[in-house]
Amino acid sequence: AVALISLLFLLRARSALVALVALPLGILAAILIMWAMGVPANIMSLGGIAIAIGVMMDAPVVMIENMHKHLEHNPGGDPWAAAMAAAEEVGPALFFSLIIIAVSFLPVFALGGEEGKLFAPLAFTKTFSVAAAAILSITVVPILMAWFIRGRIRPENKNPLNRVLAFLYRPLIHVVLRAPWIILILALLLTATLFYPWNRLGSEFMPPLNEGTLLYMPVTQDPAVSIGEAAMILQQTDRILKTFPEVKTVFGEAGRAQTATDQSPLSMFDTVVNLKNPDQWPAGMTMQKLQSKMNKAMSIPGLSSIWTQPLKGRVDMLTTGLQTPLGIKIGGTDLDTLNRLGQELQTVLRKVPGTQSAYAARVTGGRYIVIHTDRAKAARFGLSVADVNRLVETAIGGKVLTTAVQGLERFPVDLRYPRELRQSLSTLMESRIAAPDGAQIPLAQVADLRIEGGPAMLTSDNSRLNSWIYIDPKPGTNIGAYVPRAKAAIAKAVHLPGGYTVSWVGQYQVMEQAAKRLELVIPAVILLIALLLYFNFKNWVEVTIILLTLPLSLVGGFWLIYWLNYKLSVAVAVGFIALAGVAAEFGVVMLLYLDQALLRRQARDALRTWHDL
Repeated sequence: AVALISLLFLLRARSALVALVALPLGILAAILIMWAMGVPANIMSLGGIAIAIGVMMDAPVVMIENMHKHLEHNPGGDPWAAAMAAAEEVGPALFFSLIIIAVSFLPVFALGGEEGKLFAPLAFTKTFSVAAAAILSITVVPILMAWFIRGRIRPENKNPLNRVLAFLYRPLIHVVLRAPWIILILALLLTATLFYPWNRLGSEFMPPLNEGTLLYMPVTQDPAVSIGEAAMILQQTDRILKTFPEVKTVFGEAGRAQTATDQSPLSMFDTVVNLKNPDQWPAGMTMQKLQSKMNKAMSIPGLSSIWTQPLKGRVDMLTTGLQTPLGIKIGGTDLDTLNRLGQELQTVLRKVPGTQSAYAARVTGGRYIVIHTDRAKAARFGLSVADVNRLVETAIGGKVLTTAVQGLERFPVDLRYPRELRQSLSTLMESRIAAPDGAQIPLAQVADLRIEGGPAMLTSDNSRLNSWIYIDPKPGTNIGAYVPRAKAAIAKAVHLPGGYTVSWVGQYQVMEQAAKRLELVIPAVILLIALLLYFNFKNWVEVTIILLTLPLSLVGGFWLIYWLNYKLSVAVAVGFIALAGVAAEFGVVMLLYLDQALLRRQARDALRTWHDL
């Protein structure tokens, strides 16, 4: 496609070949820099090269067209002299315009966390490619032009495509130049229309990705749910989900391995819902509608629903510690107070518009068997506290005695009472301890056994106990508007005691961090671009003209996002950064040709009136 477009505009195969030779050289230079800096080749890094291809072709095409002009006015002239003259006229401006595009991507490098890891490879490779194209445009391209572009050059007005474009553009530019102030006022009004979509566009951290699979992660209100109850709830939810015609398969699990990296109690479930292809869904059904219908169907007492997608959910848990897009962390010192505040915030959040579910993790509610050894009673039978603890550790808790080996597989061998002997307090009291004289002493005779309440799980952050509220907004909810509403509702309804704090975590937190970084970096980059423009033009008026056109260049992008019902996100911000760089390049090239036309008029003394200008 690039070769065809170049050939259509240049209408010379040898001229198009110059641009096409320069393109792979620029890509090769970018790949070599990637290799030297250790940037991996993935979708994002290769995508950066792909979106830079169009920009990399601009400088060679403009320089080739300028050489065509020189050869057209001087048929049979020296190609080397024509290439030199063409490069001297437009080379510096093209070099600075490409450098400006590369510099415009500097804000992306300031992003951190998930967004930084995602977009940094794209920014690196696009910057490498454009920088390489800038260097090639003033070094290799003039040499290639002198080698390849020879012979008779067809005038520009003989190119059918150029004639059509000039036919369409000429009346437009005549109207514009005859009423410049009206056009400027219309441009200002058009720029002012940005306020309408800006105030109505929602915001989110990253656009949602449709994985074709849902992850249903309900949590029971009782943190001490038994294995039997968990299995019953899991079977019930699986049956309900399988009734939807859009569902292909359902697979659920309760709890996970009790490890430091993935600890989850039995009260937490993971259900993977594999969906059929959308063309097999009922007419009018969308992912948002399906999720809303499923959420209504899963209104089970004592169960709080959380919906996400497998990949997105895992990334959220790794980056924010939450399985929901949003969450609140309450920090304090007393577990009962944390539990009470969590319940109050849960009640308030469920009434906030846009909330699909809100669940406060139960800080208390766990049940523990407490065994207190009576040293005096144990001593009468010749037993020590260690003897009692040995029974508790081995018979009740379970102890690994050895490892069975079967080929390459290893199986731990545990010693433990069967379930029927340890499932109630009365049977545990009848557990026997072997005395030194061989007598079997019931545990109840040497220890007191009772069940006490306590925390189901202790969580801390910055050396402070905390409680978490998991918030699952409705699909399509504007996160940027939802959080301020929720903050206002919490401030009005919940009183925080002294020493307790509430902080928002999840997507809103990382979205705010990214916005603050961009607010600091983007003005600095605009100042740097202004300096580069001044180095090129040596004229602040032309610099101001280009900078003033940048907001106008964003109008179409904002309105398109509004019409497509998209939200502002980090990805959208990266797109607008790229758009602003290209708009600055167009401004540089346009002013370059206007300055040349102005100089030619002045040389002929043909610039005396406003009409001449």
